[in-house]
Formats: sequence, structure tokens, C-alpha cells
Amino acid sequence: MTNPQNMLRDPSRKYRPFPQIDLPNRQWPSQTITAPPRWLSTDLRDGNQSIIDPMDAVKKNRFFDLLVEIGIKEIEVGFPSAGATEFDFISSLVRSDRVPEDVMVQVLTQSREDLIRTSFDSLTGAHSAIVHLYNAVSPAWRDIVFRMSKDEVRDIAVAGAKVMRDEAAKRPETDWHFQYSPETFSTAELDFSIAVCEAVMEVLAPTPEHPIILNLPATVEAATANIYADQIEYFARNLPNRDAAILSLHTHNDRGTGVAAAELGLMAGADRVEGCLFGNGERTGNCCLVTMALNMYTQGVDPKIDFSDIDRVIETVEYCNELPVHQRHPYGGELVFTAFSGSHQDAIKKGFAAAETQNDETWRVPYLPIDPADLGRDYEAVIRVNSQSGKGGFAWVLEQDQGLKLPKKMQADFSSHVQNLADEMGRELNAADIWDAFKRTYHVQTADKHFQLVNYEESRASDGTRIFAGTISVAGEEQSVSGRGNGLISSVVTTLEDSFGLDLKILDYTEHALGSGRDARAAAYLQCESKGQFLWACGIDEDVATASVRAVLSAANSAVAI
Repeated sequence: MTNPQNMLRDPSRKYRPFPQIDLPNRQWPSQTITAPPRWLSTDLRDGNQSIIDPMDAVKKNRFFDLLVEIGIKEIEVGFPSAGATEFDFISSLVRSDRVPEDVMVQVLTQSREDLIRTSFDSLTGAHSAIVHLYNAVSPAWRDIVFRMSKDEVRDIAVAGAKVMRDEAAKRPETDWHFQYSPETFSTAELDFSIAVCEAVMEVLAPTPEHPIILNLPATVEAATANIYADQIEYFARNLPNRDAAILSLHTHNDRGTGVAAAELGLMAGADRVEGCLFGNGERTGNCCLVTMALNMYTQGVDPKIDFSDIDRVIETVEYCNELPVHQRHPYGGELVFTAFSGSHQDAIKKGFAAAETQNDETWRVPYLPIDPADLGRDYEAVIRVNSQSGKGGFAWVLEQDQGLKLPKKMQADFSSHVQNLADEMGRELNAADIWDAFKRTYHVQTADKHFQLVNYEESRASDGTRIFAGTISVAGEEQSVSGRGNGLISSVVTTLEDSFGLDLKILDYTEHALGSGRDARAAAYLQCESKGQFLWACGIDEDVATASVRAVLSAANSAVAI
């Protein structure tokens, strides 16, 4: 334990700012990403070693199948020298012929002869494969962990490269590809990292037609993302035989900018990105391939990874990792396309309405950077209602759930009822809550109404007026009533006034179809004045005329409750 007497009054004094990179005329800030990189998933290796209970063969096979299905072409499948479980999974994957011809599996090995040979053995029979060699090169590792000089560290990498070259030569039936990582690149001297990579390239003799992969990891994210971009651009500018190398990025998320660092690294000249679905990985995780790929998607770049059924991807990842995908995780989280705020809901609702009427293929819905439908999500959860919501929220829910398109003034009228219900219940309101509240408020399809329509007939008098004649249940007792007016609605209003002394003045009327086709119903809305108060009413029926009659009776039921 730390001795309190030795604790600093200002703990920040223990840390030093990361030095800037001397890179005159840097080019990456003016670049844009216009094409996807080569993707490598390391879920089965880096991701697997970071979870509490590593995946068994069943889970690893399920995860591998998912990665292939969504279009990942390079998959780091494990660390074969770690033990029998890893070795057996990798060799079984190859022997069972489950690796498609267009997919390359990759294995990781430290720069030790016995471990490298074990790695090659695990891949026996593969049509193509990548062997990934690494050793740490940064000062902290040289001085504290290894107690080695720069020359000794470089010699470790060279010795490993020679073993890789020789082991590959013994197995000519496989198309071998080599990857080297100067581990801890992000905290190492750039010129030394270049020197080590150059020495490895001299052994492996890559060509532009068969390049080496040089992985430049932010093993621990120690600086802002722009520093990492400077490191990548410096490396790319100064590496001899640059055209014989694929520069790969492996960012971690210690500072929370793993995705940003990888994006800027691509702008700085890198060709490949390594990461995990939903960012699983050691400590705070790796670059999130879902976030990075869909970031490109929102910029009009096809990432060549298929997330059109993202919920199924989440289901597999959560099952295999036994870790939940956070509700606010970019793109994939349960709540990322959901608005509770009233102003947000109103903007989203208007955005959807505009999309329906404008012939514009470009996605332009406020607050939604991507169309949820592109990820296999429906629109039901886009707007959800709680005590923070406004009239646009419940109006959207009613329209999606019941097809009702409330007039704006009626939305304002119903808003207070929804707000009171949300405060009373102290939780999010679902569609059923809102529909029940609407029916109670406007006496729609409820059995406890004072006035209920039993039946009616409409006819035209010789003077052109309309006659309403029907049966209305009043407090449970049926009464035959009639009246006349200039139209159906006015004849019902006259009937209520003559029969029950009810004073209703119609101020506004709208109607619309609920759905389409033969079975479509109709909704009618009325704004009325009674006893000096303004009332809104709604009627729903298979027949638009009957819906209008029911709307008048809805208003009458509200009037008698005043």
C-alpha cells in the first residue's frame, strides 16, 4: 500500500506531457478517408485474452463464423503457443476446411524460436495465413522489463524474422504472409522503430507484390490522437522500401480516443486497421471496428463490413464475451437512436415527415446520424416518452402505434395529460400507456362513456338539409334521437342540443385514413367550444362518416364532464 506520508500534494507531478513530433509540413490534417482499409479482427486473440472467462471452442467457432459472415477477410484467431486449447482450436479450424478461400487467418507469436515453430505447426494445411511476430521496443521495456540495449532488442526481432522465414520455407504449400509489430510503438523512439522494422524487412525480403505487414500499435494510448497520426506519417515518410510494406494500426483506448487515433492514422497513410467488434480488448479496449466502419458509412464510404443486422451481431458478441454492449455504445447501443427530450423528438419527427414528402435520397433526419433501418432496426424505439418528453414524442408514438396523426393544437392539449401520467408513474411511458391515456382523455373506444352511439341513419331533407336519426345510449339507457343541420356533423350537434341541452360549437375539423386498402379505418378530430372552454375530440371507425359522429360524441362526453 502507498504510504500516505509519501503521497504528493499534487499527484499530477508524477506525469510528463508527451513530446510533440518534429514533422514539418504534415499532410494528414488535409486528408479524408475515401476508401475502407484492410480490416483485421483480433476478437479471437486480443479480445479473448481480455475477458474474465476466455472463450471455449464452441464460442470461438461461433464468433469466427460471424466474422466471416459480416465480411472480415483477415482474422487473428489466437496465440497457438499459449496452450493446448488455443493450438487445438486453430489447427482444427484449418483442418476442418472452415476457412474460406478469400479469408486469411492470423496467429500471434513472441520472438522466440520454439513459439514461432509452434505457431507454424498450428497452421499446417492452411491455403494462406499470416504469422504475426512481435517484441517490445520502447525505452520503458528496454530499461525496466528486459534490461537490454537497443542493439539487443533489434537482434531479438531479427532472430525471430529468420525463424519465420525458414519455417515458411519448409511449408511451401501455404501462401505465407509475415507481420511484424514493434510492440509499444506509440511510446518508442520513431527512428529506432524504423530501424528495427528495416532490419526485419532485410531478412524477410518483402516486395510490392508480396509486402510485409508492419503493425504500429498504440499498445498503451499515451497521447492525443493527432500525435499518433504524426507518428504514422513520420514512419511512412522515412521507412525504406515503403512500397513493400502494409502499414497496420492497432490502437488501444486508454485515453478514450482509440477510434479517432485509427481514423487519423489512416489519414496519415496507413493501410490496415486492427480491432475488435464493439471495442473489446485489454484495459479500456481496442479500436471498435463497428464504430469505425459505421463512421465511414455515414460519410458515404462503403466499409465492406455488413452490419445490416446489428442486433444479431450484438447477440453473438455478448454471448461469446459474456460482456454487455453498453446501451450508449455508438451505433449498436440500445438507446443510441432513442430520443426522450421534447425538442429532439420534435426535430426527429419533422425530419421523418420531410423524408416522406421530399424526393431526396440523402439521409437528413436531425439527431440521427444514420438510418436505423440500415442496421436492421425499426423506428419504434426512435422516440420514447418520459417526463422529459414533449408533444412531439407521444404524437410520434401514437402515429407509429395507432396510425393517429393528431392536429398540432390537439397535441398541445394532450401533452399535459401525458406529462401528468409520466410524473405520476415515475417511469418511461410505453405505447400502451399512451394509448390508454388517449382513450381515457377523449373517450375513445371505452365502455364507461356517458354518450355511446348505438346506430344511426343519415338522410337528406327536401330543403337540402341533413337529418340525423339514431339511437344513443345515455348513461346506459338507449334513447331514439334526431336532428337536422347543414351537414352530418351539424345535424348531430343539433340533435345533442335539442335532446340533451348540450351546447357545442365546432371550431375545427380534420380527418385522415388509418392505413390503406379495403380494411382501412378513419380517424376524425374536432375542436369544440362548450361552456366557454375549448375541447378536443376524436372518433375512429371503419367508415369516415361514422368516425365523424363518434368524434362529436367524444366532444359531448368531455362537455358533460366540465
